[in-house]
Amino acid sequence: MKKFDLEFAVGLFVLAGFLSLVYLSIQLGGLELVGTNYYIITAEFEKAGGIKPGATVEIAGVEVGKVKKVSLKNYQAVVYMSIKKDVQIQEDAIASIKTKGIIGEKYIQITPGGSEKILAEGGKIRETESALDLEELLSKYIFGKI
Repeated sequence: MKKFDLEFAVGLFVLAGFLSLVYLSIQLGGLELVGTNYYIITAEFEKAGGIKPGATVEIAGVEVGKVKKVSLKNYQAVVYMSIKKDVQIQEDAIASIKTKGIIGEKYIQITPGGSEKILAEGGKIRETESALDLEELLSKYIFGKI
């Protein structure tokens, strides 16, 4: 009987360790198993400028969502963003692709608008600012086109 108790305790310990590992993986990966606390909105940019799925979406320097997908539609980059449900974005907000630091990662900054109309699930931010392309600016400066 003592051997059974030891094997049972080891089994429970292994199971608890496995469940802890699954929980940490889900939390650190940002996955959700039940329900969702986010809604999807889109924005079309002339140039995506290196924005990738998983990039942060910020308002006033605070992370409010993530980029879910980037696709091409009518020669425009369409960025799908998942935004926390408790964050309301006005329909006249401006979405800009920014860089953290000089050569840092890309993120989307949303500047709130003044409208009282709020974007719903599947809404589209109409005002956008594409990423600044340093190589293009340098080549224009070097060849005297500025």
